[in-house]
Amino acid sequence: MSRPLLDAYLFPSDLQAAIESELGPNETLLWAGQPSPKRVAKRDLPLVLFAVPWTGFAVFWTLGAAGLLGQAGAGGSLGFAAFGLPFIAIGLGMFATPWWSYRVAKRTAYVITEERAIILRIGRRSDLQAFPADRLTVLKRRTQPDGSGDLILERESSTDSDGHRDTKEIGFFGIPEVKEVGRLVRDVAAAHQIPGRPSLTPG
Repeated sequence: MSRPLLDAYLFPSDLQAAIESELGPNETLLWAGQPSPKRVAKRDLPLVLFAVPWTGFAVFWTLGAAGLLGQAGAGGSLGFAAFGLPFIAIGLGMFATPWWSYRVAKRTAYVITEERAIILRIGRRSDLQAFPADRLTVLKRRTQPDGSGDLILERESSTDSDGHRDTKEIGFFGIPEVKEVGRLVRDVAAAHQIPGRPSLTPG
């Protein structure tokens, strides 16, 4: 089914088709957007800074273990040096994280309809997260000086094998006019508010 409203948003054709296929026949599109790829990639810069000493030390240790540093003829073991290769690979992976985040952002769409909020990512497989209007809440809003920002719709907590607790924020990141989008989310949620349910956290 054709949805002319999507024509107002500059989505890649395959991402636009994915959005259209996910919406119900009577579902009205209210807003759609994408994360800022540059801003999403910029969030990973601290990881890149950490990767510099990590990778540098891993390379130095591996070359030393292989006997490629120091005086000529110094002994080394290629088998022992191989233990350093995974650490070099981890460092290179950290260097690549901003590029990967940039690429994912280009393949991500944020959508608000009168029934739900949607986060849709496409690639080898599609990944969709939906927040029904009757459970939709703006937990937090972060606003930049230019009016862009983040809307946090959900938090997920997990515990690793060492017992360390980690909290992941889920929502719309790096979107323009974040205050207006937050207001729209609250309006959609209010229209489906269940009597007696606590009011939404201001966004």
